[in-house]
Amino acid sequence: MENIMFSKISEFLTGGEKAVETSRNTVINLAEAETNTEYVIKEIKTDDEELKKFLFTLGCYEGETVTLISILAENYVINVKDSRYSIDKNLAEAIII
Repeated sequence: MENIMFSKISEFLTGGEKAVETSRNTVINLAEAETNTEYVIKEIKTDDEELKKFLFTLGCYEGETVTLISILAENYVINVKDSRYSIDKNLAEAIII
């Protein structure tokens, strides 16, 4: 019930645009996400500073929205800030939503 109410309030505040916020107890990464669904990035989870910097240059950072467009042979097509990128599974697994 709490998640439904949060979703409705979030939808109202954003003017109908709906970004999925995963449950606080559930940690999933972008590799486990559903296609054509907008998510909010909660963190970039990796010890590789170069990987973090690369994702930051794409616009992937905490609080930003990301949409998984499609998955093609372990390549993940994502939409961030009105731009599309193809990232591999390792990068998708580092993006916690």
